Amino acid sequence: MQTKTRSRSTMRLTRRGRLALLGVGAVLAGTAVVVPLSLGGFGDEEPRTLLIPEGWRASQIYDAIDKALALPPGSARKTVAKAGLKLESAAEGNPEGYLFPATYTLTDDTTAESLLRQMVETANRRFNGAPVAAGAQRNAMNVYEAVTVASIVQAEASTKSDMGKVARVVFNRLERGMPLQMDSTLNYALKRNTIHTSINDTRIESPYNSYQRMGLPPTPIDNPGEDAMRAVTNPPKGDWLYFVTVKPGDTRFTADYTQHLRNVADFNAQHKAGAGSGTPSGSHSPVTRPPQ
Repeated sequence: MQTKTRSRSTMRLTRRGRLALLGVGAVLAGTAVVVPLSLGGFGDEEPRTLLIPEGWRASQIYDAIDKALALPPGSARKTVAKAGLKLESAAEGNPEGYLFPATYTLTDDTTAESLLRQMVETANRRFNGAPVAAGAQRNAMNVYEAVTVASIVQAEASTKSDMGKVARVVFNRLERGMPLQMDSTLNYALKRNTIHTSINDTRIESPYNSYQRMGLPPTPIDNPGEDAMRAVTNPPKGDWLYFVTVKPGDTRFTADYTQHLRNVADFNAQHKAGAGSGTPSGSHSPVTRPPQ
């Protein structure tokens, strides 16, 4: 673990900026959630729907359900324990990772419990099929662990095309006994979503602190979609250990720490220059040492 003080543009392992969602004000956990609902039009009323985007955390989904069903804040969260959700035993009753991102139809009979059950049932259908189970086995993990990796990939990858490589970085680090050092897991622990991570942040006591804890976090950190799951169950071959998104569309993966430092320098130059419209999505760099 590096302990030297870092500047504002620091070196840490990448996470996804999620900037595309910032425009609708529905990204940060604990913030107000914009619920995308179809409210119908003139004439025969169209069914209302609730859209759950890929990568939302359970906390955001609970807020969205409350707003969609006009329930008091906190209602959906309180129903989790009594909703009878069919979760993996490893989840210990926490549905994070299994509230599948999709569009759900709302009727007069829809309740928070029924919506949560539908989301988990959808996830179980998608995740427990032969392709996912076989893919998880190929990577020496169970399905719940695969969903956990997919949630990291969902948060970290700047584009769909980067997802497989991010998954491979995770597997390579696990195989080498390296800490994952992912900002996305820290952000989950701190209930935030930011590209700025300090040395103090990396010292927090949390099972989600992947700078200090080895292996995967104890649960998924968001609710991944099918693209992220496919990336995890069938990642490309590669020896990558580091990655940084220098600018949108330019994520650089490498196994060479010296090359990675050059990539980080390019990122810092872009960040300092304020290229594009503000900080690039996925613009992060690792606080990590080369493998020992």
